[in-house]
Amino acid sequence: MNTLKTALLLGALTGLFLLIGGWIGGRGGVLVAFILATVMNLGSYWFSDKLILRMYHAQAVSESEAPELYQLVKNLAMKASLPMPRVYIIPDETPNAFATGRNESHAVVAVTSGILRILNRDELEGVIGHELTHIKNRDMLIGSIAATIAGAIAMLANMAQWAAIFGGFSRDDGDEGGGGIIGLILMAVLAPLAASIIQMAISRSREFLADEGGARVSGKPYGLAAALEKLSRASQVVPMEANPSTAHMFTVNPLTGGSFMKLFSTHPPIEERIARLRKMNPY
Repeated sequence: MNTLKTALLLGALTGLFLLIGGWIGGRGGVLVAFILATVMNLGSYWFSDKLILRMYHAQAVSESEAPELYQLVKNLAMKASLPMPRVYIIPDETPNAFATGRNESHAVVAVTSGILRILNRDELEGVIGHELTHIKNRDMLIGSIAATIAGAIAMLANMAQWAAIFGGFSRDDGDEGGGGIIGLILMAVLAPLAASIIQMAISRSREFLADEGGARVSGKPYGLAAALEKLSRASQVVPMEANPSTAHMFTVNPLTGGSFMKLFSTHPPIEERIARLRKMNPY
């Protein structure tokens, strides 16, 4: 169901881009915006693992340095039919984790030192299974596609703002005005807003899929549910100093204070995630 939802949301995002692009900039404007957004997000997709690991001062660990963690990741990767990812530890007491890398062969699983301290083995297996599912489902690629389209829409909206300032815009079909200045201003405001809502909905649907996959890989949905509960509670007490642009990558949202903006949340409500996991059959 969530896979279908992701496909429909990506389709909606693409349709919104084509509709707004044609209305604001014609075929030429659409092409320019899409090329620019693609170039920027391709660079982010290709080098994201290096950038985020450096951002959080993550340190690579070998099997001899962290034998229990390394063996746990190795066993679950085999169950998920994935190559062994690189393993990193983030020196942060707030418990959390993320996966990154452009594909299965360049994947990374990173956990904070705090998560190793407060989770038991079943809970940690659930979290690692969740992150390995993100890798298996190619969620970095899906997120990059969504970001590319949303970024292109934002560029078109910026074009609309300048068009409104200078009194109009040109269209391929030669029509004048379109929706007029008011229409341009509304489009400039509403288009990126709608794109952001759809992009965040895609992110939430991928989290549900990762929870389900993580529970099946580890065989311990109750362990993952308990882990989410602990991680959410700890993040409220000791929030992680996370960059908002990377918040969507973590097992639980590391940022606090944004619950009133649920439409723009990168993660589903933690209560709903836990409830779904507790209804699952572990086998």
